[in-house]
Amino acid sequence: MRRRLVSSFTRLALLGLVGAGLSGCIGEELRHGYQVDQAALATVKPGMGPEQVLQILGTPSTVSTVGNKSWYYISQNTSRTVMFLGEQVQDQKVIAVYFTPGFKVERVALYGMQDGKVFDFIDRTTPTSGQDRAFISQLFRGLTRYEPFGSGSGASIVPGANRGQ
Repeated sequence: MRRRLVSSFTRLALLGLVGAGLSGCIGEELRHGYQVDQAALATVKPGMGPEQVLQILGTPSTVSTVGNKSWYYISQNTSRTVMFLGEQVQDQKVIAVYFTPGFKVERVALYGMQDGKVFDFIDRTTPTSGQDRAFISQLFRGLTRYEPFGSGSGASIVPGANRGQ
């Protein structure tokens, strides 16, 4: 009887330990970048200087390098269902502060996911046109377009081939 009680207690403790360990691997929500404060954003008005914008919104995530002077504050909310697996983007916001040539605030815009396309900045792949067709179709396409002595219209890729005609 006592041995059965100890065995049951050991199983229950082991099951609890495994359950607690697995519960740490289940889903989480992550926030990246500048988190939008609507009250602070409402205080940025046209005509303000860059120092005032820095005091209100802080340092921008990135700035434009060409064209008009613009500051961008980027935030992204993601989630994943299981720890260490890929993240799915739930929400993304970009606050754009556009400046005049005199470096005064011209306008402020707020862009969301519906305004753009989410893409991976570091994809580690190079797109090529060869991925559009199957390997066999590329081989046959190369065989049917092979023209070693020109296109038959009198033009030739061989130097001096058309001189004797």
